[in-house]
Amino acid sequence: MFKNIPNPPRATEIPKELIIHGDVRQDPYFWLNNPEDSKVIDYLNQENSYTEQVLKPSENLQNELFEEMKGRVVADEQSVPYFNGKDWFYHRYESGGEYPIYCRRKASLDAKEEILLHGNHLGKDEAYFAVGGLALSDDEQILAYAIDTVSRRNYIVHFKNLQTGEILPDKIENTEGGSYAWSADSNYFFYLLRDPQTLLASKVYRHKIGTPSHEDVLVYEEKNEECYMGLSRSKSKEYIFSISSQQGVYSEYRILKTNNPTGNFEVFHPGERGLEYFIEHQADRFLIRTNLDESTNFQLMSCPTAGPTDKSLWKTLVPHRADVFLEDFDATTEWIALEVKTNGLSQIQVIQGETNEFIRMDEDVFQVNIGINVHYTSNKLRYNYTSLTCPNSVLEYDLVTKTSNLLKEDKVLGGFDKNEYASERLWATARDGVQVPISLVCKKGFDKGPLLLYAYGSYGYSMDPYFSASRLSLLNRGFAFAIAHIRGGQEMGRHWYEDGKMMRKMNTFTDFIDCGQYLISAGKVDAKRLFAQGGSAGGMLMGGVINMAPDLFAGVIAAVPFVDVVTTMLDETIPLTTGEWEEWGNPKNETHYHYMKSYSPYDNVVAQDYPHLLVTTGLHDSQVQYWEPAKWVAKLRKLKTDNKILLLDCDMSAGHGGASGRYKRFKDIAKEYAFLIGINATVAAQ
Repeated sequence: MFKNIPNPPRATEIPKELIIHGDVRQDPYFWLNNPEDSKVIDYLNQENSYTEQVLKPSENLQNELFEEMKGRVVADEQSVPYFNGKDWFYHRYESGGEYPIYCRRKASLDAKEEILLHGNHLGKDEAYFAVGGLALSDDEQILAYAIDTVSRRNYIVHFKNLQTGEILPDKIENTEGGSYAWSADSNYFFYLLRDPQTLLASKVYRHKIGTPSHEDVLVYEEKNEECYMGLSRSKSKEYIFSISSQQGVYSEYRILKTNNPTGNFEVFHPGERGLEYFIEHQADRFLIRTNLDESTNFQLMSCPTAGPTDKSLWKTLVPHRADVFLEDFDATTEWIALEVKTNGLSQIQVIQGETNEFIRMDEDVFQVNIGINVHYTSNKLRYNYTSLTCPNSVLEYDLVTKTSNLLKEDKVLGGFDKNEYASERLWATARDGVQVPISLVCKKGFDKGPLLLYAYGSYGYSMDPYFSASRLSLLNRGFAFAIAHIRGGQEMGRHWYEDGKMMRKMNTFTDFIDCGQYLISAGKVDAKRLFAQGGSAGGMLMGGVINMAPDLFAGVIAAVPFVDVVTTMLDETIPLTTGEWEEWGNPKNETHYHYMKSYSPYDNVVAQDYPHLLVTTGLHDSQVQYWEPAKWVAKLRKLKTDNKILLLDCDMSAGHGGASGRYKRFKDIAKEYAFLIGINATVAAQ
């Protein structure tokens, strides 16, 4: 498919020495770190033009794939309504609309629909548009909503009077989307303010409705720059929680009664290095998920709401279990639900009085998690289910009858039949003897063809098996798809994360390589047609493995890849750096520096053959700045010794999550799939 490839652009080299710990790194593409420089924009446009030229022969295929993906979507789709104890809420899409319409029906589902927010109207003139969160005041008069039109995840909060439809003059900029809380009297609104440069949220402000935002009151400031902050409201609506935490090592909650909005936040329990805890309010007690007392996989504890909340008063409800990882929990006055991992698969454990049981799942490879349960006194539990062959489903478990009721399974148009596909769980043996799970899906009858291997492997984020209607376009064209559940996630428990971070990060890369080699040896893929994909920290994974095992993969997609690890983690002025030191290490520490440098993709590009490579980024990316993948591609262009395709696709109007909108994202996926299909055809013909 890809023939007569034009000559690629070449980035100018400007000498730059980076020196620390007596070690010198040469970075001739450092100058790309300046979005205000017209030469930088010109270079990115050249790369985009080159990508467009190379992919031009696949244009018809891209259009075909896009129409397929779009054609599987139900045009007029509605989410399952949820009840908050008073009214019903849901969102829906209109035919041709890119953005959701948020709605309410008062008291009954038979009541007249009220449109709270119309995404298509708000986003119609924006190149990028995202709603960051909605919060309804307790008196139900005012809707707070946040929007981002730049894709830097800096949200502007607006307030809408639902009786008149008027947008109030109150406006708050630079907020953390969705981290909001109303006071019980509906007069005050609490939010997190982000630093405009580092994008870290470190300040909790109180806004009084009807006053300008410059009069807002600072109620708490987190001085530790290594902390991330969160702000939420308890399901009971009695408390506001302000959370400070360091990734995987520390957490501290401050609480405030919502009926005392001008009071002071009180520390729930002072932060201690090594102690993590997460709380929710239930009736006359707080529930606490914590790793206290060396509970590596976490336990569930409680303490009374009255009196001090010192950890000496915490009582165990569900003890620590070596083979069960307690990942999350939820509660109403009637039940507690635990989201746990056992042997690499998610489960839901329900506790009601003396009853303690798991909700049964029928498949061998699946993902299940706690759903939307905002009704504080409900005796029913919503949960979500999906698998590699089953579309996303919403179910409701009745704690009285002990049965689950399917409320909705996403409909997939275009003749989809789940019985035409098969999934399985495999286990690869890593080089240190550890068993790494792999989830695989293919169309029945697949026999050692091309396979796309996907992984993430960072921040303790578990990449559970999930359904993708878009992926059908790849499966239907003879590909298999697999997820490698490598160390760095938490699929196998908390130790799985600890063994894939900081000074053990190399396990993440070698696990992925070993999974790929296992799939070949097990006859699951044609050895010449193994492909790989990962995004963000998973993009760093892609960069690392092609340096370490350049001949293993035929083609690789690295989406918004974090590839310049050392330079980025030394720069405290850019977003997210200080809060990431507990994940990667702080390169100001010489030991950390040399270890990070040993796997940093950009620092380890050498003169060797590399796979075909598609690299994507966004000019406004707030998580991984565009210059990282741009510099990486420039260095690869200079040093690689092959004539394989190397493409940089920079979205000039989007950020880390790519294009916004319901259908626009399919354009990006279609381009990626066309790249894979084209490379596969090229390799198969050789």
